[in-house]
Amino acid sequence: MESIITIVGFLGAGKTTLLKHLVESAVKNQWHPYVILNDYIDADLEAQRISNGLGPMSVRGLTGSCICCDGINELRECVNNIPARTAGVTLIEANGTSDASRLMEFLSVGLDARFSPPIQVSVVDVKNWQTREVHNELEAEQVRVSSLIVLTHLDGVSKDRVAQVETQVRETNPLASIATQAELDILLLSKLEPIECAPTTLAHHKTHWSSCSVDLNDLPNVACIQRLCDLIPSDILRIKGCTKVGGLDGYTHFERCPDGEIYLRPYHGSPITGPKLLAVGPGSDPSVLRNAVEQSLAIEMDGVEPD
Repeated sequence: MESIITIVGFLGAGKTTLLKHLVESAVKNQWHPYVILNDYIDADLEAQRISNGLGPMSVRGLTGSCICCDGINELRECVNNIPARTAGVTLIEANGTSDASRLMEFLSVGLDARFSPPIQVSVVDVKNWQTREVHNELEAEQVRVSSLIVLTHLDGVSKDRVAQVETQVRETNPLASIATQAELDILLLSKLEPIECAPTTLAHHKTHWSSCSVDLNDLPNVACIQRLCDLIPSDILRIKGCTKVGGLDGYTHFERCPDGEIYLRPYHGSPITGPKLLAVGPGSDPSVLRNAVEQSLAIEMDGVEPD
């Protein structure tokens, strides 16, 4: 039977990084992975990052619906239409505000008999775990129903903080295994069992935030990315972009996580949707993104803040 592994975790926790790690591990062990990515907007941008190392016929992006509720039928149909193959494994990355218990409940029904019951993996950002105020309940629920907890964002974090998070995670879910990404490979996941856990009542639709995107022209330098991200209100929890940046080869993918950290990485190839700036969170609106871009470029040209 083919294993199904779903990856959940709050916005910016490192789900896509873990997904790429598992894809590489699967290929190394001569497995044939199929990847499904769900995002509020333009999932194809992330899907293309994965397909560069896997092939476009083995990756599918699901945009504009949440796979734990209104998008579950589309997800089931997508999974059931995955081509049968020897040593197959299906990896599903949920969007950052998915209700993990609802996803497991719905996904466990209606799949072809060739698939094993889904296994859920939760990615925990150690630096920011349970510092998300009104979103702490959602983050804890993602841990509570997962078979494996993967700890991320460990750089610069004290041993006391890591121990504190591990203790809280074990209190939330005493049945789950805990590991870092470095300790994990696809073979370990195949040995996990689903967690039997009754779902709690979670007002999940409160996290169905607005999202939007705009076209993004070339940016003159990396400093312009920093200013652009700083100019977008912090209520907008996640910022992503992909464009050409002066001084760097090819396209650059950048993102601002909910804690304000900004990450840049090379984007191999050209984005099929064109260069974009994307936002997820309350207050997301194309005019907000365009204004931030215009102000950032104005500062670059004039060297002073616009009125």
